[in-house]
Amino acid sequence: MNAETLVASLHLVTPELILAVGALVLLMVGVFSGDKSTPTVTGLAVALLIASGLWMVLVPAEGSAFGGAYLADGYARFMKVLALIGSVTAMIMAVGHARFDHLDRFEFPVLLVLATLGIMLMISANDLISLYLSLELQSLALYVVAAINRDSLRSTEAGLKYFVLGALSSGMLLYGMSLVYGFTGNTGFDEIAKVLMAGKPQLGLIFGLVFILAGLAFKISAVPFHMWTPDVYEGAPTPVTAFLAAAPKIGAMAIFVRLVIGAFQPIFVEWQQVVVFISLASMLLGSFAAIGQRNIKRLMAYSSIGHMGYALVGLAAGSKTGITGVIIYLTIYLITTLGTFACIMAMRVKEGGNVENVDDLAGLSTTKPFMAVVLSALMFSLAGIPPLAGFFAKYFVFVAAVEAQLYGLAIIGVLSSVVGAYYYLRVVKVMWFDDAKVEFTRIAGELRLVFGLSGLFVVGYLLVGGPLDVMAEAAAKTLFY
Repeated sequence: MNAETLVASLHLVTPELILAVGALVLLMVGVFSGDKSTPTVTGLAVALLIASGLWMVLVPAEGSAFGGAYLADGYARFMKVLALIGSVTAMIMAVGHARFDHLDRFEFPVLLVLATLGIMLMISANDLISLYLSLELQSLALYVVAAINRDSLRSTEAGLKYFVLGALSSGMLLYGMSLVYGFTGNTGFDEIAKVLMAGKPQLGLIFGLVFILAGLAFKISAVPFHMWTPDVYEGAPTPVTAFLAAAPKIGAMAIFVRLVIGAFQPIFVEWQQVVVFISLASMLLGSFAAIGQRNIKRLMAYSSIGHMGYALVGLAAGSKTGITGVIIYLTIYLITTLGTFACIMAMRVKEGGNVENVDDLAGLSTTKPFMAVVLSALMFSLAGIPPLAGFFAKYFVFVAAVEAQLYGLAIIGVLSSVVGAYYYLRVVKVMWFDDAKVEFTRIAGELRLVFGLSGLFVVGYLLVGGPLDVMAEAAAKTLFY
C-alpha cells in the first residue's frame, strides 16, 4: 500500500478515526483526573459520537479501503447513523442514573465509545478477518459494561454469562471462517462470492457457513443462541441494557445482511434455509416465552428475540424489497426500544431506587399520565397495531416474504405477532385499569425527552414514513450492484 492509497483509505475511515483517537484521549483525561472527570468525559464522549455521525452525513465518502477489507457505501452509512443514534441516546439516558447504578466512573463512556467503534467497523467489514476483529472489539467492551457494577451480584453474573457464551460464539464463528477460507482460499466477501459462482459449493463450505451464521445469531440473540439475553438484560444496569438492546443489535444485523447478500448470495438456497429456521424459532419463542414474565426487563429481552425473528423474515426473502424491509424494521425497532427503556428507567421510587416488575406500573395513568400515554403507544407499536410505526415495520417484511413465496413463514409470523400482542396489552391493562401501588419520583428531563420523541415517532410515522422508506430503499440498493 503506497502513501496515496493509505491517505484515501484514512479518508474513508475518518468517522471511525474520530472515535478511536477520541476514545484514547478521553481515557487519558480520565486516568489523570480520576472519577471526578466523569461528567466531562461523558459530555465529550457524546460530542465525539455526534461529530462522527455529522462527518458521515455532511462529508459522505464511498469506496473500499485497506485492500477491500473495509467498505463505505450508502448501506453502511445508513446503518452507522442508526447505531450512533442508539449509542448517543443510551449514553444521555445514563447520565441521570450514573450514581444510582454505580456507573459514575469515567471508564463507562469510554467503553461505550469503543463498543460503538467496533459496531461501526463491523458494519463496514468486507472481509472475514476485519469482521472478526471489529466484532471482538465491540464484544470485549460490552462484556465489561455488563458487569460494571461490581457491587451487584446480578450484574457480575450477567457479565460472566455474557462473556462465557460470547466466547463460545466467537469460537464457532472462527471455526466457520476457517472452513470457508479452506474451501474458497479467500477471506474477502467479493472473492468468496466469485469462487461460489464458479461451481457447486462443497459440503465443508456449507458447514462453515452454518457456523458463521450461528456465531452472528448469538450477537442478534436469535434462537437457539438466545440463552444469554434474558439474564443479561435483567442483571445488567438498566442504562447498559438500553445500550445492548439498541446499537449492538443494529450492527450485528447489518453485518449479517451484508455477509449473506455480499459473500454468499450464489448459495442463496443453502443459507435461506438457516435464516428461515432461526426466524421461525425466534418469533415463536419470543412470543410464547414472554407471556409468563413479570420482570419488565426480561419481558423486553424476549421481545427483542421475537423482533429479531421478524427482521430475519425480510432477510429470508433475499430480495431488495426484503432488505429494505429489514432496514425499516431495524429503524423502527431502535426508536421504539429506546423510548421503552427510557420509560423503564423512569420507574424509580423515592425509597428503594428502581423497580422492574410490570405490576409496579399499576395506576400509572393516574400518577404519571404523560408517561402512561407514551408507554401505551410504544407497547401498541411493538405489538404491531395499526396505524403505529410497528405495524408498518412488520408489514414490509411480511410483504417481502409473500413476494418470495415464503407463505408459511409469513403466516406463522402474523400468528406469533397476535400471540405476542398479549403481553404488550397486559402492560397497558396494568397501567390503565389497576390501582396504583407505588408513585414514581420526578422523571429526569433527558428521559422525558427520549420517550416523548419516541412516542411522537411511532404515533406520527405516517408523516415521516415516506422519506424513511426512500432512504431505506436507496441503502438496500447498494447491496445489489
